[in-house]
Amino acid sequence: MKISEVREMSTSELKEKLYSLKEQLFELRRKKAVGTLERGEEVIGVRKDIARVNMVLRERELSESK
Repeated sequence: MKISEVREMSTSELKEKLYSLKEQLFELRRKKAVGTLERGEEVIGVRKDIARVNMVLRERELSESK
């Protein structure tokens, strides 16, 4: 997911996306612990997507407070 795609989403869509990404991260971590995860890079990608969504949400929060 690119940052431009994230910025195009509405705030409610971002919150929903954040929730689904956190669920996905949980499942990937569970698979990693069990040993069934084939590609460990997926965890890194999901963590980066979560960071992007959080960054855009924080930017919007700060711009509203000004």
